[in-house]
Amino acid sequence: MTNHKGFLQSFKDKKILVCIGGGIAAYKVCGVISQLFQKGAQIEVILTESAQKFITPLTVSTLARTQAYTDADFWQPIHPRPLHIHLGEWADLILIAPLTANTLAKLVHGMADNLLTNTVLASNCPIAIAPAMNTEMWLQSTVQDNWELLGQNDRFFPLHTNTGLLACDRTGQGRMAEPEEILMALESALHTHGKQDLKGKNILISTGGTREFFDPVRFIGNPSTGKMGIALAVACHHRGAKVTLVGANIAPELLKNLPPLQFIDVTTAEEMEKAMVSNFPTSHWAIMASAVADVKPREHYKTKLSKANLPPYIELDMVTDIVAKLGKMRQPDQILVGFAAQTGDIVIPAQDKLSRKKLSAIVANPIDKINAGFGSDTNEAIFINAHGQKTVLQPCSKLTLSHQIIDLILGC
Repeated sequence: MTNHKGFLQSFKDKKILVCIGGGIAAYKVCGVISQLFQKGAQIEVILTESAQKFITPLTVSTLARTQAYTDADFWQPIHPRPLHIHLGEWADLILIAPLTANTLAKLVHGMADNLLTNTVLASNCPIAIAPAMNTEMWLQSTVQDNWELLGQNDRFFPLHTNTGLLACDRTGQGRMAEPEEILMALESALHTHGKQDLKGKNILISTGGTREFFDPVRFIGNPSTGKMGIALAVACHHRGAKVTLVGANIAPELLKNLPPLQFIDVTTAEEMEKAMVSNFPTSHWAIMASAVADVKPREHYKTKLSKANLPPYIELDMVTDIVAKLGKMRQPDQILVGFAAQTGDIVIPAQDKLSRKKLSAIVANPIDKINAGFGSDTNEAIFINAHGQKTVLQPCSKLTLSHQIIDLILGC
């Protein structure tokens, strides 16, 4: 049995260079820097000349607990080695946010006329880029051409822009990703080094807990929040996949920072079955991370029953075993991965489910441990492939666990 050691803290002691461009979205980067420091990262910061018109070096240096560098420092012998060489070799990861149209064009053509662009050329680490600009600027063909060209470079990890209210008082594309989205992208980039190894794959994921209603307010359900499946969807998107996420009863706040993907909102097991079965034939992978109710009330009342009218017992029917149905549909070139949320011994029930339901692999995770299972931001698991090989995945964030699961699926 392979064992991944220790509780993995994604940002602990990672060397992250934050490069801030000129734009009102620069204020958002302050939140990113603060969070990175709190998560244990080592941080250095570069501000372009235009960035200093929006936020000051004092602000970011206070948040990062280190000096913030500007072009004035670039031209001064304040370091034993050239500053751009030192920073480029020091960094495990570079973030450029907000990325302006001007800096984008420079990066595409290898230009180096300031500290930021010189440091990029002196580095070999992955670079996350978060653009921000007015809608008309963002949609210009020249900007879009440059964006596409830069995305073809394996070193660059592009973040999508959002649609929303812009500083020009219009609503449209070009709004920079939110700090939470940027932090997720940085966590992914640290694991993958920016590789897009799922490009060209259609991946179908289920998540959340289904509800089987007895009357309009009472149902059979479970505590699943959908965080694990959402993390898997984000990780697959970051690695270049086209993702369809089928989510049951997901809280709106968990969906607000989703990257561009197809989201299908369902409530019951029957609705989830329909969505999964219809999308499965065109999927390269399907990951069943949802917690589906095993049973449903035989009778459904259209109006709420009073306590006095509640029946002494409820007759139940079994719902369709969705993952087993997909297992029967699975073609030889398709990957189907199940989840087994268990208490006590998590391995034996998972092994039985793996073979009985014709899965490519299964992820067994405990729900009776602190900081694991339903509702937690962290998780742990044992990954079992079709050959019975087990890999222990130690406690870590659900996003990092998702990347470890993807790595193992790629080896199936």
